[in-house]
Amino acid sequence: MDQFTINLLFVGASFALYIGIAIWARAGSTSEFYAAGRGIHPVTNGMATAADWMSAASFISMAGLIAFTGYDNSTYLMGWTGGYVLLALLLAPYLRKFGKYTVSEFIGDRFYSPTARIVAVICLIVASTTYVIGQMTGVGVAFGRFLEVSNTAGLLIGACVVFAYAVFGGMKGVTYTQVAQYCVLILAYTIPAIFISLQLTGNPIPGLGLFGSVESGEPLLAKLDQIVTELGFNAYTTHHGDTFNMVLFTLSLMIGTAGLPHVIMRFFTVPRVADARWSAGWALVFIALLYLTAPAVGAMARFNITDQFWPNGASGEPVSTETIQNDPAYDWMATWQQTGLLGWEDKNGDGRIAYFNDGNPETVAMMEAAGWGAENELTNFNRDILVLANPEIANLPGWVIGLVAAGGLAAALSTAAGLLLAISSAVSHDLIKGSINPRISEKGELLSARIAMAVAIAVATYLGLNPPGFAAQTVALAFGLAAASIFPALMMGIFTKVNNKGAVAGMLAGLIVTLVYIFLHKGWFFIPDTNSFTDADPLLGTIKSTSFGAVGALINFVVAFTVSKMTDDIPAEIEELVESVRIPRGAGAAQDH
Repeated sequence: MDQFTINLLFVGASFALYIGIAIWARAGSTSEFYAAGRGIHPVTNGMATAADWMSAASFISMAGLIAFTGYDNSTYLMGWTGGYVLLALLLAPYLRKFGKYTVSEFIGDRFYSPTARIVAVICLIVASTTYVIGQMTGVGVAFGRFLEVSNTAGLLIGACVVFAYAVFGGMKGVTYTQVAQYCVLILAYTIPAIFISLQLTGNPIPGLGLFGSVESGEPLLAKLDQIVTELGFNAYTTHHGDTFNMVLFTLSLMIGTAGLPHVIMRFFTVPRVADARWSAGWALVFIALLYLTAPAVGAMARFNITDQFWPNGASGEPVSTETIQNDPAYDWMATWQQTGLLGWEDKNGDGRIAYFNDGNPETVAMMEAAGWGAENELTNFNRDILVLANPEIANLPGWVIGLVAAGGLAAALSTAAGLLLAISSAVSHDLIKGSINPRISEKGELLSARIAMAVAIAVATYLGLNPPGFAAQTVALAFGLAAASIFPALMMGIFTKVNNKGAVAGMLAGLIVTLVYIFLHKGWFFIPDTNSFTDADPLLGTIKSTSFGAVGALINFVVAFTVSKMTDDIPAEIEELVESVRIPRGAGAAQDH
């Protein structure tokens, strides 16, 4: 059986399972659509939360960014993991106790202002839509490779699949679908990692294999450092970037995590506050299984890729074009080339493909002296393909490759569905029912939610055709927007006595300043070639667009407290509400909507 057929079997079987679950658990009421009827078990919810949380950025893109940068991109691991702990401890139980369906509804009621609710909806839509762009980018990469079509065609196919099961299932269907998706994605991530760790180090546990030794007896990381530095790249295990920007980036990811509504919504689906806490704990366990494996996946993949291009090390000869064309071990290059995400060119006509850092003068001089030319001939290696290509690079069995296909799609689709639910809930429940038409029927509200979700899919698909970065980088922008707008409002709503005017002013200031900073670096509305700066040469010192969320959050807090001090105190009943939400016992009954 050929690889294409194996891929179709794995992907087709997983999709049949997802769509079947969505139909079985389809939402019949707004309570089931928004919060799954508040009847989800904590372990089930923890697994669904983990799938919702571990998006295409975690599964597909994160290890690729770590692989080609090394230590400096461990910030993704630190920021996202730390942020989840922050969310679980400081926000989730209190928001569940409040007893509402959406983040925007909490902000509107806590700050006793329809305007605050509408501003929260705007912040949520902007952050979530940016996040969905990253997921659709991952969907396009995965579908493009495993259906052997272009990246664009893969993206369009993926959009149709997301529409099929997210629009009809609502939170109830998505919850049980995400449980299945977690099982698929964690198996798809860890099984290849175990195989590759055994191949390289003889250790079946990838996290331990990362610190093990390769066949020559040298430590894996030391050998990797030696190889990449010989090719003119930075040492893999050392810090080379700007420390200030690194701290800001990690902080942006942390507080952005705690402000992303699609994860917070998961804690509204359990019966009690105690269940929200247990859900958070179980989710952290499930998340850790992938996050403790990711550094090993990145390092081992970089080792294998470099070894394939330089079979005898940098002192030997680079791989020949004849080998690439005829050796089955290199078939992965031809299949990924079809997607447009991998490319190489024999620029000097010597029949070999020399992969090195042609931005390093010493390396260029060394390569020229050896006769390999002055230009890097691996012209394109999209970071988002690394995890999906990893089993092929390591020459693993076909069924493992098919499993990874299903896992990559599960990761991207599970988070896309959660984000689309957050967007549709904000539009139908908070904007239409909460502000425009309070008398809308339940049937009308469900219809408007599904229409909003379909529009969001269309917008994200269009923007996903020309994303502002790799999947994880695009997602980092979304985290920055959430950090600058939603997180401060939630924290001030639970732990301070900031009034409605302060909250609205703070959210608008944080969102606008951060959005403008991002557009100046990534292009206005992410349109290519409309940017004035780049992250290599940012506007403010060394602060990249992906790191600005922490600055935006600070602006939000300062503006909110300043305006609140200059205006009226909060009403007594709101002060009592804040005090009751912070009491750790009991759960507020679900409100009648």
